[in-house]
Amino acid sequence: MSIFTVLFVVLLLAWLLGWGVFHVASAMIHILLVVALIALVLHFVRGPRAV
Repeated sequence: MSIFTVLFVVLLLAWLLGWGVFHVASAMIHILLVVALIALVLHFVRGPRAV
């Protein structure tokens, strides 16, 4: 699992919690979701990197 995938999953879970439980802070969570989606797209565009 790459760091981008982990980041995407963590931010997605934070967004879901923010949407359902912490409605007041949902604007920040939505911004984090956009960042996670950009990171995921970049991960798939660049492809896996050999270390």
